[in-house]
Amino acid sequence: MADFVLYQRDYCHLCDRALAVLAEARVPDFDSVWVDDSKELEGRYGTRVPVLCDVRNGRELDWPFDAATVTHWLTAAGA
Repeated sequence: MADFVLYQRDYCHLCDRALAVLAEARVPDFDSVWVDDSKELEGRYGTRVPVLCDVRNGRELDWPFDAATVTHWLTAAGA
């Protein structure tokens, strides 16, 4: 399992933009998890997606974010 998870929805234009930002920020390997597949995740992330999570420490970064913000967030996490 990767150290990072991007929580997202199907057919979400913001999620597509987040994927582009993560590529620009050169985020290490991450898993994508679709909140639509789980009532628990839907309840937690339904209106917040996309959300980037560091599974090592539980820190989360809510949208909107840009490449500079992601890079700073990763640096603060020790990634």
